[in-house]
Amino acid sequence: MSNKIISITSALMVGGSCVFADVPKVAVDIAPVHSLVSRVMNGIGKPDLIIPAGASPHEYQLRPSEAKAIHQAELVFWMGKDLTPWLGKALSTLAEGTPVTALLEVDEIELLEFREGALFESHDHDDHDDHDDHAHGYNDPHAWLSPSIAKAWLNVIAAKLSEIDSDNAGTYFANAKSARLDLDKLSDEINKMLDPMRDKKFVVFHDAYQYFEKDFNISASGAISLADASDPSPARLAEVRNRVVEESIQCVLAEPQYNQGLVTAVVEGTDSNTAIIDPLGVGLEAGPSLYEKLIRNLAVNLSKCF
Repeated sequence: MSNKIISITSALMVGGSCVFADVPKVAVDIAPVHSLVSRVMNGIGKPDLIIPAGASPHEYQLRPSEAKAIHQAELVFWMGKDLTPWLGKALSTLAEGTPVTALLEVDEIELLEFREGALFESHDHDDHDDHDDHAHGYNDPHAWLSPSIAKAWLNVIAAKLSEIDSDNAGTYFANAKSARLDLDKLSDEINKMLDPMRDKKFVVFHDAYQYFEKDFNISASGAISLADASDPSPARLAEVRNRVVEESIQCVLAEPQYNQGLVTAVVEGTDSNTAIIDPLGVGLEAGPSLYEKLIRNLAVNLSKCF
């Protein structure tokens, strides 16, 4: 055996046993949160992504490999039942005592209530009954689109990982600190990018962006689809189109996963521009860099729409 191999073996073995614990098996529901967990675990291990970025988290049928990743997980991060209520059944297959963190339920963040109506103005719009046909929780679950909330989650993620892998706690918390600093820089960059459009009017495809709007002091004028991205009623579609026409809405935003024909119906015959924004990271490589790219792309494509 060479001296190099002997030295490596000596470094790895103390009293005949390995000094490094196995990297914990971690499962995460959606790509943006998976990216945050990946950033905290960077250099140590990689978490499993359960729901591909191209699928809607509001409803999804797990593939066998994804169900297996959940079943084998030693730690799970998910948004919670308000976003993916169907995932609760899969989580029930976990071994007893497996830590599961619902990020929407952590104390460090402030959730926003759902906005009601196509134009976010009252509970009396014609689409309200249509809205009630779709079960959801009391709070808007799209909180990952707030970098300030993501910063709070980074600490929670590091703490939960450290509880089951204390040997690497220092790295987890160092990675979380580095990621928070990067998000501060990103927020400064986006605020400068969006400065010229603070008072401009736009409509989103589905009501998923109010956390992003709050962080960066912008405000959508309405949403074509419901918060769960299901098809709108004809009355809701007509209501949004009337606003686009009457208030000369400059930008109507589509999403890559959903029916582009609805956007076309709203803007047809108007001077409104359209652009595609993506709240989940479709087309981006899963991993540590996805989250920052996702948030930056939201701002870039929104600004280009004007």
